[in-house]
Amino acid sequence: MTVTFCGHSKLYKTDSFSKWLDVILPSLIEGGAGTFYLGGYGAFDGLAAAAVKKQKKTYPHIELILVLAYLDRDIDTSYYDDSTYPPLERVPRRYAILRRNEWMVSASDVVVSGVTHSWGGAARTLEFAQRKNKVVLQYPAQAGGE
Repeated sequence: MTVTFCGHSKLYKTDSFSKWLDVILPSLIEGGAGTFYLGGYGAFDGLAAAAVKKQKKTYPHIELILVLAYLDRDIDTSYYDDSTYPPLERVPRRYAILRRNEWMVSASDVVVSGVTHSWGGAARTLEFAQRKNKVVLQYPAQAGGE
């Protein structure tokens, strides 16, 4: 099973997001999740990557895959097990992140969402996941989100 994440680039109550990820990730892994796609941009992506990396201590078979939006950026991929680049060569640069996010959602079985407001790229990615009828695990905003 493949899991991807969508969430905002800025977060304010990161402890509650981290605790939530620490609760849901073991259940996903024990339910068959083995591949985790990560975008590598912003606060939520950083929290998600750290949470998955933490789970690797208990579940060493899981993989953290950085999904690149651009090939010409110097990005440190050493934190991840691997990286991939979706077929974005013909996508205008200004749409690369959006199309990369759509690719991640389409290629995943489950979307873990840290979306707490209805605007921005993360909200658009969540809407795309819902239109694609993906299983979405939504951060409970009432538990202390933004």
